[in-house]
Amino acid sequence: MKHQLPNRLSVRAKVLNFVLRASVKPLVFFGKSSPITMRIFKVLYANACHQLRISKIPDHVRTRSVIVNNCGAEWLTTDNNDFSSEKVFYYLHGGGYFFSSAQLHRSVTWRLAHYSKRPVFAINYRDAPDHHLAHCLEDALAGYDHLLNKGYKPENIMVGGDSAGGHLTLVMLQQIRETGRPMPSAALLISPLTDISCESESLQHNNLRDPFFWGHAIRSLTNFLRRGVDPKDPLMSPVYGNFKDLPPMMFIVSAAEVLRDDGRRAAREAAAAGVPICYEEWRAMPHVFPFFANWLPEGKRAYKHIAAFINAVENKEVKSYVLAHSEDAVVYQKAELKVEV
Repeated sequence: MKHQLPNRLSVRAKVLNFVLRASVKPLVFFGKSSPITMRIFKVLYANACHQLRISKIPDHVRTRSVIVNNCGAEWLTTDNNDFSSEKVFYYLHGGGYFFSSAQLHRSVTWRLAHYSKRPVFAINYRDAPDHHLAHCLEDALAGYDHLLNKGYKPENIMVGGDSAGGHLTLVMLQQIRETGRPMPSAALLISPLTDISCESESLQHNNLRDPFFWGHAIRSLTNFLRRGVDPKDPLMSPVYGNFKDLPPMMFIVSAAEVLRDDGRRAAREAAAAGVPICYEEWRAMPHVFPFFANWLPEGKRAYKHIAAFINAVENKEVKSYVLAHSEDAVVYQKAELKVEV
């Protein structure tokens, strides 16, 4: 099934973009990444999510808390799947590696559980400023090992994440291959950060178009996160890593966000390595717009696209799906990727 991306913004998308420009973006402009500002923003973000009831879940969604590698984690399931399912979606939340949590990302995870028809497992990996990216990777791999040890077959595991969680997903996949672990069946990457060296041109070109972030704020954050490590080390910037033998991937980004080219470049590298990719670039959406599906019709629609990709993977039709999908659903066409998909 093909999915046409919308050419016009919904009224709600226009309103949300205006609100973000008037409230969040001015705060981000003056924020410089430091332990103090990170802790303040983390508290403000959590309070805002609770006040706006962003993490509220419907009555038919069930959760179960567990501990993995000394990290809190949770399972979510809906009325079309249960905890005993043989399939699972492993999700790594975004938040710049210093804020948010599995619980505050329930607006994403419960919908993934519903549309993927499988429970979602989400882990609260350690975060900045108290921990380094190496600790985040250690926890992400521990979460994956936890699923394998519980008896989930790798072909029944899908992985994904948004923003920093997308970054962690890519690094984790490359390490899964390097360490000889069995590979999951597919990956979902929503507005991923992929280049901590900040060489993506959209950091400048979309500086004013992005309703959420500024390019210099991303540079400040990534400079803090790398802590003296070579920013082009694949463990820091997976876009410079090896994509060979990674599973099929779906990328969802906004044409207006400053991280747009991080997604574009990673998709190009994956396709060049022979990985089947489905790349969607949505017009004028905020960063990680499926997070706002409670409000955005475009956010709700994105999950239907994700479900179609998952069905193609499960039915072993992903290559034909990618070819059909690229005909009319992807703004950033395969001709621009400069590879044959």
